[in-house]
Amino acid sequence: MPQTGSGDELQSFVDQHRRLFVLTGAGCSTDSGIPDYRDADGGWKRSQPVTYQAFMGEELTRKRYWARSLVGWRRFGKALPNPTHRALARLEELGKLELLLTQNVDGLHQRAGNRQVVDLHGRLDTVRCMGCEARSPRHALQQTLLQLNPAWAALDAIDAPDGDADLDGHDFSSFVVPPCPHCGGVLKPDVVFFGENVPRVRVGTAMQALEAADAVLVVGSSLMVFSGYRFAHAAAKAGKPIAAVNLGRTRADPLLTLKVAQPCAEALAFL
Repeated sequence: MPQTGSGDELQSFVDQHRRLFVLTGAGCSTDSGIPDYRDADGGWKRSQPVTYQAFMGEELTRKRYWARSLVGWRRFGKALPNPTHRALARLEELGKLELLLTQNVDGLHQRAGNRQVVDLHGRLDTVRCMGCEARSPRHALQQTLLQLNPAWAALDAIDAPDGDADLDGHDFSSFVVPPCPHCGGVLKPDVVFFGENVPRVRVGTAMQALEAADAVLVVGSSLMVFSGYRFAHAAAKAGKPIAAVNLGRTRADPLLTLKVAQPCAEALAFL
């Protein structure tokens, strides 16, 4: 099991390593008002997000997704970086960041000033056509969804982690989802859904950076999903030390050199 440490020990870890590979998760963005997925034991706090297969295979699932997204985007799209994002941007300013690999889809690391970022699971502020591959801004689709579904504009609900909202009990059958304006194809947020593969180029870029780094810092992630855990596993196999900041259990606990069980912003306050 990892040594349970303090913010001072985390500062020493950061000071001792010149090239850090930073892997971030939902815990980074909770202070920006974006809920996380898992409890302290790594279990789901709510039903699992929609799968790629269900989204692509069922029109009603797409209607349900975009209706929830219409309501949730109003706040998600306005989320701002918090002290955790700014601390990690400072790490890059100090020249200590090999790469920041984020499992988040909110773009807040870039808005805080990080440039060396790979969005492992894509970005929610971009919409992708599954037919012609055209990309378009999510805020533009929001206006179209509101025009086509004015009765949904007044709804409010509890925010969910994927930029959507909990709209249980509503009938989604009449919700209108526009097709791609270029080819009539299915529009999907440009993010990796459960059941969908992370693009190989992203994994390859991240693995190259991991090889060049001399230590790994995990911030706000339980690493329960393999797409993120694989990097901790690869680091441990290569003998690289791993520190993690997370309030609950992580899948990589047996691999960690140091674990700091504090809120992310508190643990990184030294930056």
